[in-house]
Amino acid sequence: MTKFAPGMRVIIRDEEWMIKKIEKNTMGARALHCIGISPLVRDRNAIFLDDIDTVIPVDPTKVKLIVDESPQYRNTLLYLESQWRKRIPTDNAIHVGNRAAMDTMNYQLEPAQIALNQSRQRILIADAVGLGKTLEAGILMSELILRGKGKRILVVTGKAMMVQFQKEMWNRFTIPLVRLDSNKIRQIRAKLPSTYNPFFYYDKTIISIDTLKNDVAYRTHLERAYWDIIVIDEAQSVASRSDRTSQRARLAELLAGRSDTMIMLSATPHDGKAKSFASLMNMLDPTAIANPEEYTADEIKGLFVRRFKKDVKDQMSGVVLDRKISEEKCRASFAEEDAYQVFTEMQLDMDIEKKQGKGQLFKTSLEKALFSSPAACMRTIESRLKKLRKKYEDDQIKDIRLLEELHSALEQITPSSFSRYQKLLDILQDKEYAWNRKTDDDRIVIFTERVDTMEYLYEQLAKDLRLKKGEIEKISGAMSDEDQQRIVEDFGRASAKVRVLVASDVASEGLNLHYLSHRMIHFDLPWSLMVFQQRNGRIDRYGQTKQPDIRYLVNETENEKIRGDIRLLQILVEKEEQALKNIGDPATLLGQYAVEEEESVVSQAMEQGQSAEEFSKMMDDNVAEFDPLEFLLSDASEVEDSAPKISKDETLYSDTEYLFQAMKYFNQSEEHPVSKLETVHGVDINLTADIKHRMKSLLPAEVSDMLKDKNSLRLVSDKTYCMDEVRKCQQDKNGDAWPEVQYLWPLHPIFDWVNDKASLIYNRDEAPLAVMPNLPDDTCIFLMNGSIPNRKSTPLVDEWFGLRYEKGKFVEAMSLESVLSAAHVQAENAIPNQVDRENHHAGEKTANQGLLQDAVAQAKDYLAGFYQAYQERTKDQIDEELTKLAELEDKHKAYQLTLFQNKGERKREEKMREVDALFKDFTKWVNDSMTIENQPYIRVIAVLTGQQKGAN
Repeated sequence: MTKFAPGMRVIIRDEEWMIKKIEKNTMGARALHCIGISPLVRDRNAIFLDDIDTVIPVDPTKVKLIVDESPQYRNTLLYLESQWRKRIPTDNAIHVGNRAAMDTMNYQLEPAQIALNQSRQRILIADAVGLGKTLEAGILMSELILRGKGKRILVVTGKAMMVQFQKEMWNRFTIPLVRLDSNKIRQIRAKLPSTYNPFFYYDKTIISIDTLKNDVAYRTHLERAYWDIIVIDEAQSVASRSDRTSQRARLAELLAGRSDTMIMLSATPHDGKAKSFASLMNMLDPTAIANPEEYTADEIKGLFVRRFKKDVKDQMSGVVLDRKISEEKCRASFAEEDAYQVFTEMQLDMDIEKKQGKGQLFKTSLEKALFSSPAACMRTIESRLKKLRKKYEDDQIKDIRLLEELHSALEQITPSSFSRYQKLLDILQDKEYAWNRKTDDDRIVIFTERVDTMEYLYEQLAKDLRLKKGEIEKISGAMSDEDQQRIVEDFGRASAKVRVLVASDVASEGLNLHYLSHRMIHFDLPWSLMVFQQRNGRIDRYGQTKQPDIRYLVNETENEKIRGDIRLLQILVEKEEQALKNIGDPATLLGQYAVEEEESVVSQAMEQGQSAEEFSKMMDDNVAEFDPLEFLLSDASEVEDSAPKISKDETLYSDTEYLFQAMKYFNQSEEHPVSKLETVHGVDINLTADIKHRMKSLLPAEVSDMLKDKNSLRLVSDKTYCMDEVRKCQQDKNGDAWPEVQYLWPLHPIFDWVNDKASLIYNRDEAPLAVMPNLPDDTCIFLMNGSIPNRKSTPLVDEWFGLRYEKGKFVEAMSLESVLSAAHVQAENAIPNQVDRENHHAGEKTANQGLLQDAVAQAKDYLAGFYQAYQERTKDQIDEELTKLAELEDKHKAYQLTLFQNKGERKREEKMREVDALFKDFTKWVNDSMTIENQPYIRVIAVLTGQQKGAN
């Protein structure tokens, strides 16, 4: 019976497959779990039974050598390049991430390096607002794709972020994500059967967390799908914040088990509570923390990275400009002073009992709305009056009467007597502010907390500034994902009319609003430092080319109570700026790490009548106090050896030259017109119907749709040029937000197609034989590739080398570089091929064919050294991993016993079984991932030979 092993290449049904796993069924037959290798079945998963299908192991000694008669050895070079570009790095260095279409800085490479240093790539990237977490995720994703670990990708993000994330991944990394927004989901449901899983139909998708949370069918589809990479953006929203687990947290826990790789992104990764942060760490590694209330830095080392602007500012010199901050004082009008007076004198019965308990007073909620706008405050009053009138029939109830009185006073505040609105108009029309609404790159973001205030500003500004339709837009969480995405995209696109964006705080998380805007106005002041940080980070972020101009509108009033409370909010403005420069995390100042809890602290300060001095001192004291969780985070994020190690991979051809030469070769039998670009390194490929069809399966739908009416596909390998094109397409009046030029680098999907087609220059059982005039007579070099996979079929050893023979005797093994140098193999200035086509060099072919068996044996001996080196290198590492798991298992069991000691024997045993199953799975994963067998897969890539004496 043939011995099969994971990693073995086999021929089944005339296609080549790699065995991933072998299982025996009850009848004794073996089920071979395979993944496709040859182009027709590439990356497809299948299961074959060896008692039904004929399974033939690929035998490298049976390869037929085909003399290369092509000009300048073109066939050999293209074939060699196609194989070389399929190499999978087996080290932990950065191979391509540093070459993405971005101004890469070392700190952005560090998260990828930290993740690659681990046995599993699972990490929380928790850098502060504006440092480029999306790009850092893209770098790691690129490295994993290169390693064959990124065929299937799922990105989960907020509704408004979907287009932005999708474009960043394509424009900078050519990762084609399919956007599953509500429109796309409608299309899918119309096209696919209701039972069909769209996550099987599309390999790389991006979807909003709200869609997954609210759509039962899609949640069900999640449970039946598996990915290579899962990315969760704004990960703080999926942490468990209390004893009750939210829908989002349950979804994230489900996803955590559906991929070996998970990347989480969050600028606010914790709420100051060890347990909620532990919930994120346990999603990344459920074995790491036994007791979520008490753990050490060592237990979570390598699972996350967190830096602030002050930590990396030196690396960002000339990229991020210091912001300009100013407070704009707004003298309260008579109508406002009257309303303030009514408000301060108001004593609500409903608040009397509440003062004895917890929670914000309703009067404080009213004040928060009042500080936003009269419209917001009136809506809050109306909502409460509706409830009170249902409860009480008598309209003369004290609280009803007082609220009606305040409502009447607020009605007297017209736009002309609304001081902050008038100040906003003054700023926008001030010559010194110099806002130029006629230019495309001088747009304004106005933030407000309340939707009612947003609506008020949207209507009133359009009227008073005489803004035409489309020149002012609004965005809030109540809008559909399609509307949110359209507005965000338009705000960053010069051809769009929008000049002013009035936003609720739904737009304060994650969105890039800095492309055409460097101006922000806080119409109301947040009661949370975290909201300040999030809002300001929309324009004060990596990639901003102008000095951010941030204005705060601050009321001035004669009312002592109102003046004191506004002063507390001014202290927040000052402290946020202080945190940016000196501390890093502004949440440290209030001692809270969630927006709601920060707002609660501010509310209590107002209700207790704290002075500005007391409030400020309280925040200073919080910074001085030892925060164990903050210490834990800062300590654990200092991971050893996180400095990026860059590998400079060399190939025979540049990306441009390889694509050009390959397309020219294909043109011999197919129509693929191609030409080089004259002013920049790149190619133009004429878009024939066949090419359009092929590209549709390789590119994002938005890009392939854009190419429908185009005549050519333009691919450019100059990343600076491509970055400029992205900016130009945003500024082009008649342009599209997706650039026509695409970045040509090793991960562009077109190379998957090109490599597959170039691999077919020679059949599966053939290899090129190149008679090289620079090699001595009776010398030949077998160019070999040998790989040794783990039990999961991922190569952990992958070597390219040469075996040199002289006069039919083995002499030495050579590095790939030595082989290419000795034979003068090069793509540029390639030497002429002097093969006599009439003769076909039968002598060389026969002589070298006879050496194949010995060459394969020598290759096995050579690879045995790499196998031994791997064993020596990883033996202690595997033992250490397994010992660590055993110790953690004991910790988990001990902790669970303390929780269930009084809950009955059955409950305890059930929990112990869960722990056993968890650590059994992880122990198996370690063994399967890190163990290799000395059964290398060997391929003869090419044979380079000199003239054989006696050959005709």
